Amino acid sequence: MFDQDKPIYLQIREKIEDQIVNNQLKEGEQAPSTTQLVNFYKINHATVSKGVNQLVEEGILYKKRGIGMFVAEGAREILVQKRKDAFFDNYVVGLVQEASKLGITDQELLELIKKCKGSV
Repeated sequence: MFDQDKPIYLQIREKIEDQIVNNQLKEGEQAPSTTQLVNFYKINHATVSKGVNQLVEEGILYKKRGIGMFVAEGAREILVQKRKDAFFDNYVVGLVQEASKLGITDQELLELIKKCKGSV
């Protein structure tokens, strides 16, 4: 269920982020409680809390005392922009650098991207 190469708290965090990005959890809706996540994944409460608390610190989730955690206004936009930035840094920069080394023109690169998108 979990990737052994990445800390579990990060994977819990990413699962919640995915639910927000995919509109499974919408702004203002209650997020799963740490207890629910502990019981569902059968993992330590501190591990779940670490991932969830990071989302609270970043303003993605907010706590209502005695009620639970909720998705903050603008959370989806923040996460989408964060992922776009990471996509650019992790994939686009390297792609463009390698294309340049190979002498692939901008037009050829766009055609390759379109060809790839057509097969997906």
